[in-house]
Amino acid sequence: MPEQPQTARGAATYQRIVDAATEEFAQHGIAGARIERIVKAARTNKAQLYAYFGDKDQLFDAIFLGSLERITNVVPIDADDLPDWAVRLYDEYLRRPDLIRLATWTRLERRPDGHLVDTRERYDDRKLAAIAEAQAAGRVRAGDPFDIMAMVIAMSMAWSPVSNVYAATSEEPDAVHEQRRALLRDCVRGATTPA
Repeated sequence: MPEQPQTARGAATYQRIVDAATEEFAQHGIAGARIERIVKAARTNKAQLYAYFGDKDQLFDAIFLGSLERITNVVPIDADDLPDWAVRLYDEYLRRPDLIRLATWTRLERRPDGHLVDTRERYDDRKLAAIAEAQAAGRVRAGDPFDIMAMVIAMSMAWSPVSNVYAATSEEPDAVHEQRRALLRDCVRGATTPA
């Protein structure tokens, strides 16, 4: 766990490191990221970075786990409205494409199969419980709650920065995004509604 700064000045430096590291890791991955570029962008030095985060791998872990927590908190699941949850994820990918890139680098460089994060670090337990509860009430189709969640997330990523087909940007016309949101809602609704 990163050492938290004790002063306002330290907190500002810490945040600059987080911001610079997020951009660096999102652009270059774990292997390609350079501490020298991070400290230069953060206007600090290696000693300060290492004091807060330890080594490069620990810095990436802090950035990546923080991104998972952000997605969980900014886009909380509503198992009674999985289509809207998918759309809110789509919108978050437009706002913060770096967050989805961090997950992709983790998949490419650390975990080519299985769960994206260790069980002890997963933030999906609340999501799975919410889906299971909606299933028990007959509002979401039967099936493994994890598989339902994974499918909805995958559908929300259809136009994400890591799409194999097309990566949307926030600069595209609102009408285009509205068409995608409508399609995404319909597809998720069809896939998750009980038969």
